[in-house]
Amino acid sequence: MSDESATGQNRPMAGILTRLGAMLSLGFMFAFVKLAGQHGVHVTESLFYRQLTAMPLICFLIWRSQRGWPSIISDKHRLHIMRSILGIFAMGLNFWAMTLLPLADATTISFTVPIFATLFAALILREKVGIRRWSAILIGFVGVLIVVRPGGTLIPAFGAAVALAGALATAGVTLLIRILGRTETSIVTIFWFSAYTLPFLTICVFIYGGGHDAQTWGFLLGIGVFGALGQLCITQSLRYAPVSTIVPMDYSALIWATLFGILIFGQYPGLSIWIGAPIIIGSGLFIAWREHVRESRQTIARAIDSI
Repeated sequence: MSDESATGQNRPMAGILTRLGAMLSLGFMFAFVKLAGQHGVHVTESLFYRQLTAMPLICFLIWRSQRGWPSIISDKHRLHIMRSILGIFAMGLNFWAMTLLPLADATTISFTVPIFATLFAALILREKVGIRRWSAILIGFVGVLIVVRPGGTLIPAFGAAVALAGALATAGVTLLIRILGRTETSIVTIFWFSAYTLPFLTICVFIYGGGHDAQTWGFLLGIGVFGALGQLCITQSLRYAPVSTIVPMDYSALIWATLFGILIFGQYPGLSIWIGAPIIIGSGLFIAWREHVRESRQTIARAIDSI
């Protein structure tokens, strides 16, 4: 974990509340993404305003940090570029999935990210994964099959495929962020993500963007504002409490996705969501807990070795 996020992590309640606020903000953002998509806004245009609005906030956080602007100096630009390419691809797929599926369905499928991330860590980073976490991965995939229901008709197959691809790509981003986190702070990683993706998205806006009515511009503004607010709350929550304390709060996103889906779009979750979501969430929570146990053991081992 970065030095900035690791300092002052003794306020668990503040961390939990801030993380819950982040999930509420992202719930609003995805609702606006879906509304904008229904009004003919291209996914890349939604991504552009999401990134553009976040950039001033990121710059403000860097300016207020202990080291200031010199902190963005990095010798890991190849990794930052890889993270940016995969990150904008993942975000685009996740935005697209929200326009293709009911919010609750797309959100539930997005909860598979910890499962895929653990699988990738074992296969790519050669991290040791015990029988308990392998069992959680398999159980999580059972939950995915229940939600997606291959061959069923409740969830559009193409939309489910896009959502799963988004989860896979996001899991890949998680691994790259983990590697970058060994030397880079979270704010610096976010800064270079925006810096590298905005030029590409600007070109896309000239190609796919167009004129909109006041209501649609309001949706785009909502995407940017709530996306930036969610990003700020996620970053701030890491300053208040450890990852193991606050990550379980991420699953509250399903509450907002379900509520907004019903109130705004009249979309009620099917039985498969009520059965599959707890299985996916349970496996994700177990993986997070085992990750916490593993890190605690490594910390103790390093302390003993240093004696």
